[in-house]
Amino acid sequence: MSLYLIGDVQGCDDALARLLHEVAFSPSRDHAVLLGDLVNRGPASAGVLRRLMQLGGAATCLLGNHDLSLLAVAHGVRPPHRNDTMDSVLLAPDREAMLDWLRQQHMALHAHGLLMVHGGVLPQWDVQDTLRLAGEVEAVLRGPEVGEFFSTMFGNEPASWHGDLHGAERLRVIVNALTRLRFCTVDGAMYLKASGGLDHAPPGTLPWFDVPGRRTAGTTIAFGHWSQLGLLLREDVIALDTGCVWGGCLSALRYDPATKSREVIQVKCEQAQEPGRE
Repeated sequence: MSLYLIGDVQGCDDALARLLHEVAFSPSRDHAVLLGDLVNRGPASAGVLRRLMQLGGAATCLLGNHDLSLLAVAHGVRPPHRNDTMDSVLLAPDREAMLDWLRQQHMALHAHGLLMVHGGVLPQWDVQDTLRLAGEVEAVLRGPEVGEFFSTMFGNEPASWHGDLHGAERLRVIVNALTRLRFCTVDGAMYLKASGGLDHAPPGTLPWFDVPGRRTAGTTIAFGHWSQLGLLLREDVIALDTGCVWGGCLSALRYDPATKSREVIQVKCEQAQEPGRE
């Protein structure tokens, strides 16, 4: 069996098809983990979701900020952004099947010695904290109060995690960390307005994975979301958003849990959107 970690697809179904072909992906033999932002900004979000649904148990998917945004729009709690490209899902005859499937996906995973998220992990959280808090959001997404959750999900405050947070504020911090985090202060306050590369860290902040004393430092974390960071392969972090929808590449990492060997496979994406994105 080969394990493939795949970065942000964002509705680029042609690139995903070519990547799976390039690695000779076999659903009976291989497993893929997609690191979130399956949809939006690209031309074929419905095609991506249908392809992943057809893979069944051979693909495990994380939810990114664009995936949650699609669900919020579908629930009528916010209008589409002017740059959104969600209609292939929202107007599809199989819309409800795709949306229901999306709600069943994960906010965080821990498998094969890797912790996997879309955005980041706050320095105050260890692996078990991250999975437990992700599970709180997953339970709401799959439950009857999901519409109320989406109506209060958006916003940048609170910026910091406290164990006594509850209700909408608690869930908002968890979602922001797991799907939007790039920079934060040394004490874990999130700075969510910056989207540049490492040389654009706002004063007083660091990339979340470089905060001293981060409680997940002993676990390798794989994530997407940060296209202006690009491909980053360190012993402790694996970043795989290489800007497919922005004219870059769609990237996969073939990972051997036994030897921890890594091989990057990329396909060029011909779908280019204007920069200035999250």
